[in-house]
Amino acid sequence: MALFHKVLRGTYILRKCSKPTSALHPLLGIRFADYSSSLQKPVASPGKASSQRKTEGGLQGHHQKEVALDITCPEEKPDVSFDKAIRDEAMDHFRRLKDEIVNHWKGPEGRPLQEALLEQAKVVWQFRGKEDLDKWRVTSDKTIGGRSEVFLKMGKNNQSALLYGTLSSEAPQDGESARSGYCAMISRIPRGAFERKLSYDWSQFNTLYLRVRGDGRPWMVNIKEDTDLLQRTNQMYSYFMFTRGGPYWQEVKIPFSKFFFSNRGRIRDVQHELLLDKISSIGFTLADKVDGPFFLEIDFIGVFTDPAH
Repeated sequence: MALFHKVLRGTYILRKCSKPTSALHPLLGIRFADYSSSLQKPVASPGKASSQRKTEGGLQGHHQKEVALDITCPEEKPDVSFDKAIRDEAMDHFRRLKDEIVNHWKGPEGRPLQEALLEQAKVVWQFRGKEDLDKWRVTSDKTIGGRSEVFLKMGKNNQSALLYGTLSSEAPQDGESARSGYCAMISRIPRGAFERKLSYDWSQFNTLYLRVRGDGRPWMVNIKEDTDLLQRTNQMYSYFMFTRGGPYWQEVKIPFSKFFFSNRGRIRDVQHELLLDKISSIGFTLADKVDGPFFLEIDFIGVFTDPAH
């Protein structure tokens, strides 16, 4: 009789101790759920085997609160240090600033001055990998509610960039825009240490040189100067690039003297000279009002000195 009384009392204690476990479960949230699901897996990592055995043994006892504390072991906590991240970021910027200062004393872009002065041609952008595509961004009239689509990807054998999409001149139904239909590819502004804006110096060259392959559509080539003035953010220098259809590549040479000055897409009456030592970005825009698919494949974009010009 005494033995039967002890068994009943032990059963009552187990039932009483098992209630806090169900109460702790919603408080523990995701961590308890992840841990309980990991107990059902047949294979466990060696690092977690000891903690799992401790937990299973604790569930058979009366100290459920200690088991809950063992769930969040220090091994599973992510090692995140904001101070270390900020310190590493600052050190990286100082390292880049040091390289810029050293390269400035050596010469343009770290090359000897004599070599830079005798240079007759230079490739500024070429497309041989994903890191080259990251230097560019694409945009279309979708920003104002249009329906044009544009995409940029690597071409065949990772030897070119392919700009393709669909042009739609249908105006957005917003009651404000009367015209639409453009797609563009724009180079990102180069950045130095501490996110300073840099610029390209093409003062010793006189011609823009491209190797492209298109579908016969005319493109607008746009060049922007490096400026922080708000009233000049919409100003650029533009000229046309006519592509040929077919499978053959074509070399396009556009003298910088042919680029005309425009503001918000309108040619200005007063023209200004393009400052070749303050170039911030270059872009290609398609807006020929011909609905349908398009593509433009670019091998490289460079500058050179044409003695005949």
